[in-house]
Amino acid sequence: MQNEYTVSRRQLLGAAAGAAAIGTTAIVASPAEGTTGGDSHPSRVPLDRISVQLYTLRNQLAIDLPGTLAALAEIGYTRVEHAGFVGRTATEFRAALDRAGLRATSGHAGIPQPFDEAKWRATLDDALIVGNRFIVHPYFGARPDGSPIRDGAVYKAFARDLDRAGAIAREYGLSLGYHNHQNEFARQDGSTTTGYDILTRETDPALVHLEVDLFWAFRGARDPVDLIGENRGRVRQVHVKDLAHTGGFADPGAGLIDFARIFEHSREAGLVEYIVERDDAGSPPRTPADALVTAEIGYDYLATLRF
Repeated sequence: MQNEYTVSRRQLLGAAAGAAAIGTTAIVASPAEGTTGGDSHPSRVPLDRISVQLYTLRNQLAIDLPGTLAALAEIGYTRVEHAGFVGRTATEFRAALDRAGLRATSGHAGIPQPFDEAKWRATLDDALIVGNRFIVHPYFGARPDGSPIRDGAVYKAFARDLDRAGAIAREYGLSLGYHNHQNEFARQDGSTTTGYDILTRETDPALVHLEVDLFWAFRGARDPVDLIGENRGRVRQVHVKDLAHTGGFADPGAGLIDFARIFEHSREAGLVEYIVERDDAGSPPRTPADALVTAEIGYDYLATLRF
């Protein structure tokens, strides 16, 4: 969900200065220096680890599921992350992926609230049919009116549910992940502890990995490099979406985020998937076809990025 307000470059730099004052790395990354780390052979994103979140293409998929999946394969994608099955059953959706030569290695599906084991197991059954390796809870941290939760007890209760869901997912051979937006970085109970702090500290890393949305981390005034340092080996997936100077979305490589600087820490993070996403792709004033443009720009950007 895109926020209504915009953020100026001056405001972003001000946030960076504030973060530095409390001991974190600058929020808006400067161009990376020495990205090879003294190695004459720069690192690159493995092509077979580049994915795309199909929420980006939700409107285009609704118009033409087989054609859109075929177009993604033609761009070069071999894997995708689904967000539902576009009105199909899990079996039908898997068949469409197979025809296009794609694998849905990951999928977004919320754990039931309040927790319902039978419903969760049904979700995991579908995940196996589709071929998922990862199942990711997509959203938490906001009240019905959209305001951020500021009650640590709520986060602690949800962390217990995440562990419970993660343990069951492991029975199915799946890894449960948690995907952030910006609300999780709100401070809780008047302290300096954020909701994200609680979720990462109160969950078992063996049961819950992290899918860090790089755009929303910056919008929450957190540097992904710091998040990686605090959660070594646990950041197995990232959403690669860029931050426009207006504070809105931009195609990867067209905005303010220095992805090379972040991906220098891929090994430390434990990264296995780099997932292209743009939340507003295909939504007015953009057209459904614009989503495929974003997918192609994102793939080409990651395929040629060196760090």
